[in-house]
Amino acid sequence: MGGTVTAVSRSAEHHFTKPNEESIRLLAGLGVEGDAHLGVTVQHRSRVAQDPTQPNLRQVHLIHAELFDELRTAGYDIAPGDLGENVTTRQLDLLGLPVGARLRLGAEAVVEITGLRNPCLQIEHFRTGLLKEVVFRDEAGELIRRAGIMGIVLSEGEVHPGDPIEVELPEGPHRPLERV
Repeated sequence: MGGTVTAVSRSAEHHFTKPNEESIRLLAGLGVEGDAHLGVTVQHRSRVAQDPTQPNLRQVHLIHAELFDELRTAGYDIAPGDLGENVTTRQLDLLGLPVGARLRLGAEAVVEITGLRNPCLQIEHFRTGLLKEVVFRDEAGELIRRAGIMGIVLSEGEVHPGDPIEVELPEGPHRPLERV
């Protein structure tokens, strides 16, 4: 099981979108070097307001490019970095991974998956109607979140578009992703 990195992005400031880069460096226990969400403790402004001492379980944000393909057919022109992700992937079912899955990005970097991104109202301000495309209830009434996954950096390294992604699943019963 694996996929490919199609784009990498970062922003030193808390902006909704992040510009694409030629590469990013993941720092163990911290996140993406030069990104506003870098840190041992939570850096997302809404989470900092609740409790700034929380551990940062959202060091790296990953989204599958197939979501952008689906959104284009729904009339939304979304490109890598537009939804604030650090790593855009292809050919990998990110949303189907369990908590604790590890992704080797390129030669050295390893990210452990902590949970689902819970998109905020900023996504609606970015494109009207987009929030209901990435968060909705299915026929059974279950809340579906499709705006990517979050993780923490276990091993540092450079990540480039075109890098392979290898998946290592955790042992034992797998826990499905929940919002973090």
